[in-house]
Amino acid sequence: MDPGDIAWVLASSALVLFMTPGLAFFYGGMDRSRNVLNMLMMNFWCLLIVPIVWVIAGFSLAYSGSGSVIGDLDWLFLSDLSITKGTAGSTLLAVIFLGMFAVITPALISGAVADRMKFSAWAIFVPLWILFVYCPVSFWVYGGIWGADGAEGLTGWIGERGSLDFAGGTVIHVNAGIAALAGILVLGKRKGWPGEGHPPHSMPLVMLGTGILWFGWFGFNAGSAFGANGTAIQAFLNTFLAAAAAGIAWGLVERFRDGHFTNLGVASGIVAGLVAITPGAGFVAGMSPIWIGLIAGVVCSLAVGLKFKLGYDDALDVVGVHLVGGLVGSLLIGFFADPEFFGGTFREGLFYGGDLGLLGEQALANGVTIVYSFTVTFILFKLLKATIGIRVSEETEVMGLDLHEHSETAYHSAGQTMERV
Repeated sequence: MDPGDIAWVLASSALVLFMTPGLAFFYGGMDRSRNVLNMLMMNFWCLLIVPIVWVIAGFSLAYSGSGSVIGDLDWLFLSDLSITKGTAGSTLLAVIFLGMFAVITPALISGAVADRMKFSAWAIFVPLWILFVYCPVSFWVYGGIWGADGAEGLTGWIGERGSLDFAGGTVIHVNAGIAALAGILVLGKRKGWPGEGHPPHSMPLVMLGTGILWFGWFGFNAGSAFGANGTAIQAFLNTFLAAAAAGIAWGLVERFRDGHFTNLGVASGIVAGLVAITPGAGFVAGMSPIWIGLIAGVVCSLAVGLKFKLGYDDALDVVGVHLVGGLVGSLLIGFFADPEFFGGTFREGLFYGGDLGLLGEQALANGVTIVYSFTVTFILFKLLKATIGIRVSEETEVMGLDLHEHSETAYHSAGQTMERV
């Protein structure tokens, strides 16, 4: 690879890693003050355990081999990958960059199960979910592209059919969003929900987390061009524009509906726009990212209210933002994809001379991912519930998970003595 490309992908990897602490701040600020450390640790646990699982078996299962359903074990323990061996160095670069994506994906789920899940159950759930859900879905969409002898082209059955997912709308956001819903249904509602209000305990933390996420997302999307090139430039611009448009759209919906333009609404809109542009960041151009952001901001702002109508306790709106945002962005590729602009070989969207073929592939890819991820995640949660248990006691829920699960508190008042539990 060109040294400039290597430098950009390594820098992008660091940006994507920084997103997980940003997500921790974003979720932590939205959470209750007595549970903020638990939320931070749930996210940081992904930073600790996922890289280990990834280099032992995850990357090999997600990307190696020439099959259509799952990778092989050729790169188990990173065997046969050396920077001095042919093109294996570029594959090792993919291990680094894509490993950061693997880290943040299960972390997204943590916001849905906030305030009531045992940390011990979460610690076991994360590596199991990576191996049994994230890796297979990744292979379906991207598998085979990093072969031991260089790029071989997509062999995963979804990618080979022609479905487009530039940086992880299906693999990451739809996958994690529907998994969050499965976990919610097994875990049950928080004590007092929905009667008791649960406003964010620290909007400054939420806004800080939003800024870090937005900053890191430039590496997330533009880095997915896997080089310092024109596609990276366009993906960078698309990421900026879609987030801004979605933040405005969500804020305006709140203003007309509730009479206020809130910080939480704008922050949520920005994240929804980032989610929605992720699958199409390298496939759309011009005004398209603005339209995608505007649509996502409106749709997601309405979708977060479904939990009250349907009765599922999605604590921090993972389903409404990530599942719905990822699905909206992925489907809109079927309308806005512009291969002529990129000189690419992918199909045109409906607005650029295409037919319903691409839209159908996008719907199929996401539909299969939703069914598979929901089913396997539901089973994992049920198994954990039947063995070690997944929910803290009612007393712990009232007292707070920070003190009980971690023997720490985030905030201390003068003269306060922390009780060790």
